[in-house]
Amino acid sequence: MQIQKHLLLSPAPGTQRELLSLHYGQPGKGLKAYLQASLHADEMPGMLVAHHLRSKLDALEAAGLIQGEIILVPMANPIGLSQFLLHGHLGRFEANSGENFNRHYPDQIDAAALAAEPQLNQDPAHNCQVLRRELKAAVAAAEVGTELQSLRKTLMGLSCDADIVLDLHCDAQAVMHLYTETPCWPDCEPLARCLGARLTLLAKDSGDNPFDEACSQVWWQWAERFEGRFPIPQACLAVTVELRGSADVEHDLASSDADNLLAFLSFRGLIKGALAPLPPALGDARPLAGCMPIKAPSAGLLTFLRQPGQTVAAGDVIAHVICPISASVTELKSPVDGLLFARESTRFASAGMKVAKVAGRQALRTGKLLGA
Repeated sequence: MQIQKHLLLSPAPGTQRELLSLHYGQPGKGLKAYLQASLHADEMPGMLVAHHLRSKLDALEAAGLIQGEIILVPMANPIGLSQFLLHGHLGRFEANSGENFNRHYPDQIDAAALAAEPQLNQDPAHNCQVLRRELKAAVAAAEVGTELQSLRKTLMGLSCDADIVLDLHCDAQAVMHLYTETPCWPDCEPLARCLGARLTLLAKDSGDNPFDEACSQVWWQWAERFEGRFPIPQACLAVTVELRGSADVEHDLASSDADNLLAFLSFRGLIKGALAPLPPALGDARPLAGCMPIKAPSAGLLTFLRQPGQTVAAGDVIAHVICPISASVTELKSPVDGLLFARESTRFASAGMKVAKVAGRQALRTGKLLGA
């Protein structure tokens, strides 16, 4: 294993943060997988999974069982990891700009396509190699002006040419679930099986360019751009892996999740050894546009009547919001038939707060589909 340190743009004299990446296997000798943890720096389950992945990958490499290249970033956000206010960890948004650390990744689609076009032909593998090379060059050439921009550039530089990109997150209280782009679903389905995901949410461009989509959308956009001229494969599977809830930071869970991620990498050929049969699917794929938020119309004490993982019907009461002054009780109901897959961990709701999510089967929303 090789350790690389990547210095971020210094935000002030005497201050500079660094990102650490762990490199296993050999670049250019097979597929490339990239895994990162805790881009939202206050989401800890992924960091513990990365801790277990590190020791397991060390053992696999020592045994000569890694083929291809695997990059692990055990903590993807040193900026957010350092942000505390009144003993509260603020790891989702950068304090300086207010921007979500998992949004607004730079788009180098046009730059790479223009550089690659004269080199493309009728061989999909050749086109894939050319486009990856030009994409990596475009990412490397992009200018940055802030520490946050340098973090995004560093993460994209490590991941943009990977065949597999797995971004480890979590929700507040939730079941295991995944987000990926619709063109990635055929390649994602074995991952969902390996992880025991109850749900995979699909969209083709959910809005605001989150990290995973910045890695995968280049391929379907290039395929559309060169349709009828040059064959372009969907050469990157990029997935946001939601490792249940923020309090699910336990060694047994994390070790099992690490084993399941390695089982998927083995299935894809990055780890040598006998392949076990894929486990049966525990969930299914549904449109992200069918994921319906449940909002509190007024403020009050929040108590849930349903647990994450339960199937609900339209009209079922999910939670109560209780006003401590008037004693009024407001029922929060599911707007659709679906799976209650995530809910808030706080127990006081402000007016308009999104307190739970139900995944239905019909696409009902438009526009930007992800939360803040």
